[in-house]
Amino acid sequence: MTTLTRRGVFLGTAIAIATTLGGAAQAQEHSFRFQSSDPAGNTNFMLQKEWAEMVSEKTDGRVAIEMLPVETIVAHSETLDAVAAGILDGHFTDTSYASGKDPAFGLIANPVGAWSAPEQMFDFIENGGGKELMNEMLEPYGLHFIGATTPGLEAFVSKVPLEGVDDLQGLKLRAPEGMVQNVFAAAGASPVNLPGSEVFTSLDKGVIDAADYNTFSTNAAQGLHDVAKHPVYPGFHSMPLIEVSMNKAKWDALPEDLQTALEESVKEFATYQSETVHQRDMEAVEEAKAGGEITVHDWSDEDRAKFRTIARSQWEKAAGASENSQKVYDTLTTYLVEEGLMTAE
Repeated sequence: MTTLTRRGVFLGTAIAIATTLGGAAQAQEHSFRFQSSDPAGNTNFMLQKEWAEMVSEKTDGRVAIEMLPVETIVAHSETLDAVAAGILDGHFTDTSYASGKDPAFGLIANPVGAWSAPEQMFDFIENGGGKELMNEMLEPYGLHFIGATTPGLEAFVSKVPLEGVDDLQGLKLRAPEGMVQNVFAAAGASPVNLPGSEVFTSLDKGVIDAADYNTFSTNAAQGLHDVAKHPVYPGFHSMPLIEVSMNKAKWDALPEDLQTALEESVKEFATYQSETVHQRDMEAVEEAKAGGEITVHDWSDEDRAKFRTIARSQWEKAAGASENSQKVYDTLTTYLVEEGLMTAE
């Protein structure tokens, strides 16, 4: 299904639901400002602006949302406090930015190695206890969790062939500090901390052999495959949870039908966003393969499970950071074992 077709299906659904909410167009009843953690012009921010339009259509104009790019009102790490105080009504943000409040936010935001596809994370949120955990953590701060989305699973950039976990031994790679570095180190790699601006040059000069960076299409657009011709796709390590939350008092004041419409809009948007990015990635993969200059590596389910088991040792260490961190660890590992994505200890 093409992006345009998906968009048409989404809008058709929105129109149908809007009809059930009241037939003819109704007057605007609620106006909210949400700040994103993405900058204006960024692909994800442009998609988030579409979500605001979808909400208007889905509620037949009763809810209007203004999407603001990062730093418009407050810094990216300050939106939780701003939403709680009513300075903002809601936010679209990487949950890890709240890890200063509770380390549990960092663990649930990106449990490195946990997911092999967006659908797995979405199912965990909806059916594995994730949304209940998010509200248990957010509501004491005055926020309500509406739902989650993600740009998708990041690809992995490499100058050398990586067929599985064993090939990570001694690999010099760029990875951000914290959980990502810890997991790769536990897998036998030699991670270093470098800013994104230095990834291309470091790969080109041989300072590093591989890098945790971004999605396949973004990596390709930035020329990383020109110097690192063995990408791993789909990726196996990193997929951020982007939460959509709003001020709890304002949420509680909404009628039930509008609450339901907002929850459904986020679920549908999550599919739309992840599929849009996936389509761009697939197009970039096919273009790269057609050029014949790179080799795309896809890890087996067994190696993905092996990496996930290694990552678990680091999640377990992170679980001791707070009471909520332990709850995240217990809920996450229970889900992964029940879904056959990881073996029980």
